[in-house]
Amino acid sequence: MVGNLSARRSAGGGPPDQHRLVGSHSDPTLAKADARWMRRALEHARRGLGRTTPNPAVGACVVTSDGVVVGDGCHERAGEPHAEIFALEEAGTRARGATLYCTLEPCAHRGRTGPCTERIIAAGIVRVVAAMEDPFPLVRGRGFAVLREHGIAVDTGVARGEAVRLNQPFLTTIREGRPFVILKAATSLDGRLAAAEGERTQLTSAAAARHVHYQRAQVDAIAIGSGTLLVDDPLLTARLVYRERPLTRVVFDRRLRASPDARVFSTLSAGPVIILTSLDARHRRDERARALENAGATLITVEGANLAAAVRALGAHGIQSILLEGGAAIHQAAWDEGIVDYVQLYVAPMTLGSRGPALLERRAFAPALLVERKVQALGPDVLIEGYVHRPD
Repeated sequence: MVGNLSARRSAGGGPPDQHRLVGSHSDPTLAKADARWMRRALEHARRGLGRTTPNPAVGACVVTSDGVVVGDGCHERAGEPHAEIFALEEAGTRARGATLYCTLEPCAHRGRTGPCTERIIAAGIVRVVAAMEDPFPLVRGRGFAVLREHGIAVDTGVARGEAVRLNQPFLTTIREGRPFVILKAATSLDGRLAAAEGERTQLTSAAAARHVHYQRAQVDAIAIGSGTLLVDDPLLTARLVYRERPLTRVVFDRRLRASPDARVFSTLSAGPVIILTSLDARHRRDERARALENAGATLITVEGANLAAAVRALGAHGIQSILLEGGAAIHQAAWDEGIVDYVQLYVAPMTLGSRGPALLERRAFAPALLVERKVQALGPDVLIEGYVHRPD
């Protein structure tokens, strides 16, 4: 999604035919059935969204030769059984001679769980249909190779586009070495973020707020700049929906301006608060740094003023997706450094005039340029969202 991911990713490894549908495309009836069952597997995969990091969200189903579903599964949490295992366990002996549909290549290595390929072979599955290859270096085609070595037919590429979109955070982390970044902003009709610089301005409705909290429940982290922390003093929690995992809150604060009295430190039960700062500020403002740590902050020092480096540093803390909520300077830096993958723009039916800061001012940005753009009414507001570059 950023900096032409399509070009970079296709050059980043894997066999040259990894995007090609193999097998069922030659039989229209079989292709139709494959598409149907893969849709079912994808629906199960979506149950894991927001819960599986650092693993991908994966779904699976087992279908007999006469078209009966005998097992379903999804990967629910990292460290727990994969989707294929749940589906095979539910199928039991009925898996023998059946087809396994899965949204990602089955693993063939031992991590926190055993290889899925071993269980698939032992269950007597005769055909595996996967939406896409797993780019994780310990898998990347090895799962398919093991299955084929044991006489199991393998078809790939069914509903690949949907599977790719489902796991953009995982794929971006593996391929780009950084989390997937969603730029989220609320603006007026004339593109302003506030009535004036440094002035807190309520723009969107309760319906839009509910959607924001729903989005917060699915990402690994919310991130803001120190300016937004000082002006808005937000809680940065997912308050209107249920969230199973802790939510990491990130403050980009190169000069270490954050106050230990900020309201976000009253919400540590919801998840950790990370402050990314410079080595210089950490040394010069040692007393402030210690006060922030006493308030509950985790301080991470990053060399240089490069926002992309700070974002990459978050990957070591298990963060694969970030909702970048502002303010204007952080949005501009992320855009300029080419690390924005997706945009969510909440537009309120009001105008604020020219005094306030604008979203990505003087940048080559327009909502009409977003890829696979979607427009949705949220009460009186409108949500415009889409990818910066076509996902692959």
